[in-house]
Amino acid sequence: MADTKRKKVYVGMSGGVDSSVSALLLLREGYEVVGAFMKNWSDTKDPVTGTCAWRKERADAQAVADKLGISLVTFDFEKDYRLEVVDYMIREYEAGRTPNPDVMCNRRIKFGLFLRQALAEGADFVATGHYARIVRAGRAGRDSFPARPAHAGRSPRSEAEPSGSRCGDTVREAENCFNLLAGVDENKDQSYFLHTMTQEQLSRTMFPIGHLKKSEVRALAREGGLPVAEKKDSQGICFIGQVDLSEFLERVIPPRKGPIVTTDGRVVGVHHGIAPFTIGQRHGLGIGDATPHFVVEKDRARNTLVVARGERPDELYSDSLGAAEAHWISGQAPQFPLKCEARIRYRQPLEKCVVQVLGSGGAGELGSGEELRVVFERPQRAVAPGQFVVFYDGDVCLGGAVITART
Repeated sequence: MADTKRKKVYVGMSGGVDSSVSALLLLREGYEVVGAFMKNWSDTKDPVTGTCAWRKERADAQAVADKLGISLVTFDFEKDYRLEVVDYMIREYEAGRTPNPDVMCNRRIKFGLFLRQALAEGADFVATGHYARIVRAGRAGRDSFPARPAHAGRSPRSEAEPSGSRCGDTVREAENCFNLLAGVDENKDQSYFLHTMTQEQLSRTMFPIGHLKKSEVRALAREGGLPVAEKKDSQGICFIGQVDLSEFLERVIPPRKGPIVTTDGRVVGVHHGIAPFTIGQRHGLGIGDATPHFVVEKDRARNTLVVARGERPDELYSDSLGAAEAHWISGQAPQFPLKCEARIRYRQPLEKCVVQVLGSGGAGELGSGEELRVVFERPQRAVAPGQFVVFYDGDVCLGGAVITART
């Protein structure tokens, strides 16, 4: 076996089965594993106990750590999480857009604060239970974790460390570069939420279950006798959990009544605040009409919710979109126009498109500042400003950008 015992990995353990099996597999590979629980939110109540949900999650993580014989440390990131993720989410909803807090959570917390804290405490790498893969370019497509955990002779990081140089345009072939790949389980692939990762972050990260299907992960948990083997997957916002988003937003954004108007100008209902609605939403509109209505616009200036009537309204589909604040995982923008595939929401099938660059502004919060136009081969349903368009070349995630408009 390669000498991995001297390598220390901090595993982000949430109390769920995915992160628990990640720790199990790393132990089997011979790494020195430390469990790390991130306390990021204490406002959410557990539906069973009524107490702060994070306490139950940490207790589950501790039970797994005890079973594996590893220590568990707790990082309190709640103040930073509120500033970096929750406040971002509130600002976006107030502006009439639809944010994706899971993307920001990964960027700012898991591979920002957590990574920095772990490295400061002596970790060589961090690992999480994401369904994604990291592959070193120029290494014959070798995964950063063994194809199956039984192959204990291959280390996820037995190769030389990257030199820190930027990748070239052809990230698949550039030396000292890391590619982010979709997870093998198409139903669980989380590369969409990870598209803002940098080369430095990828070089210090492992995704031990990215090569597995969910059923295989549960089987490994049972085989290992982990107490969370049958625990249901968590739902809701990253690290906040199961919350009623409308109720949450009503507490932080004062609701203001306004009209629900069809695209031809007819008033068909009243909303109590446009913030919680998103483009393409059908249910929860309160319109007493047997014909379905879909949200096609949130007019913040007029405090109006615009809906289209019918099973498949034309107003819900767009041939192209505008995007900004592009981030490219390789570290450099590709050659434009870029023919690739993209998705505009999690789990959406990949769609063929051409990415055109319109201009370059100042560097934004997420990326290099390019203004893009993405033209799809087929019309896309419910393009929502504030969400992310993420680009792919086959299984390789190239990066993404913030959707600014339907065009």
